[in-house]
Amino acid sequence: MAAAAQPGLGAEELALLEKSLGLQKGNKYGVQGERKIPVLQTNNGPSLIGLITVAAHLVKQAKKEQLLGSTAEEKAVVQQWLEYRVTRVDGCSSEEDTRIILKDLNAYLEDKVYLAGNSFTLADILMYYGLHPVMADLTVQEKEKYLNVSRWFNHIQHYPGVRQHLSNVIFIKNRLYTNAH
Repeated sequence: MAAAAQPGLGAEELALLEKSLGLQKGNKYGVQGERKIPVLQTNNGPSLIGLITVAAHLVKQAKKEQLLGSTAEEKAVVQQWLEYRVTRVDGCSSEEDTRIILKDLNAYLEDKVYLAGNSFTLADILMYYGLHPVMADLTVQEKEKYLNVSRWFNHIQHYPGVRQHLSNVIFIKNRLYTNAH
């Protein structure tokens, strides 16, 4: 198994999510099709297909619905970022795509701690897993270019239970917080 989640290896991410939610291991994950869409085989009923679908199911199973957002607006923003993760980040196929995603995220996170406002949500967890291989490959200069993404990423990787066995991405801390508002 790869140390970092690669696009299409959503099954590993779901196992990480399951553990970070405090769920008992026991779910069977697989992948389907050329794009390796994650699948959860359930004991009683149909298989659940898709990273967002399975992740939301795990959150509900863990009785941590607040991770899906607490207000109608926050729920919509969480959903929006989960869709962005699956359509844009997982669909990223070039350095140019990656640069655009980091630039957009950097602008969005300028005045935010988390993706969906003031609360840590499933959007933060799955975006962290999706961006981990990208952030791990950035040079110090590139990380400084995307300071807001770097600040957010560093914050999420230190959130209890999120990083697990993924490598710790190193940032120069005095640069991350000098422009804090």
